[in-house]
Amino acid sequence: MPLAIGSTAVLLLGALYCLLPVAWVVIASTKDASELFSTFTFAPSTHLWDNIVELTNYRDGLYWRWMANTALYAGFGAIVSTYVSALSGYALAKYVFPGKNVVFRVLLMGVLVPGVIVAIPQYLLLAQVGLTNTYWSVLLPQLISPYGIYLARIYAAAAVPTDIIESARTEGARELYIFHRIALPMMGPGLVTIFLFQFVAVWNNFMLPYIMLGNDELFPITVGLSGLLNQGASLPAMYTLVITGALLSIIPLIVLFLVLQRYWRVDLAAGAVKA
Repeated sequence: MPLAIGSTAVLLLGALYCLLPVAWVVIASTKDASELFSTFTFAPSTHLWDNIVELTNYRDGLYWRWMANTALYAGFGAIVSTYVSALSGYALAKYVFPGKNVVFRVLLMGVLVPGVIVAIPQYLLLAQVGLTNTYWSVLLPQLISPYGIYLARIYAAAAVPTDIIESARTEGARELYIFHRIALPMMGPGLVTIFLFQFVAVWNNFMLPYIMLGNDELFPITVGLSGLLNQGASLPAMYTLVITGALLSIIPLIVLFLVLQRYWRVDLAAGAVKA
């Protein structure tokens, strides 16, 4: 009983630590500029809609351009990255070829390298081909995820039985057909997890687009709100726009999580069993 109480207390403290900033954003977004720093922190107000309208009117709806850019970066990047991870992880799990272990070790080293370290080399490489300050400068570096490939490899090894692959080959099925029609459905629950991880990572990415982009019409939400926050030092009214924009930016993530969570499976072999 003491252990259970202690564990519950730790979990509650962790939940409070994670949810308290979100609660502050929700409440602060209901205040106008005069109330933001002059009223009690967790005392709500009635100006949420006014703040949304003001944010929408800022530079003819530039915020919603940032939202659309972010959806493009995260949606397209996560879909392609998930497919590349699935194909690469399946190949590493089910094929035998020279250098396979070396490739996997290099992949693990890539997982350990923070993305901010490779952002500058990526900028220099893309600058040589004239792709900086374009959509491609943000999309291309995020299409390959070492961590996503690692997860796909682990899941494919557990969820896709080798006997089924061999049976399909015996029937004359081609390798790509086996992957798309047999392996990919079995890997579905794992790929949903990879997609969510990659989508959230791209949605919240700041450093890469900050380095790659100079045109504010190409900015994602993270870089755009950072610019508004810097303006708040000389124009305090911008703080309410930043907070309201931050609140609106987390709504798509919450909706996506609620929609996709039903596809998760605790058992790694669930896909293979259902097939």
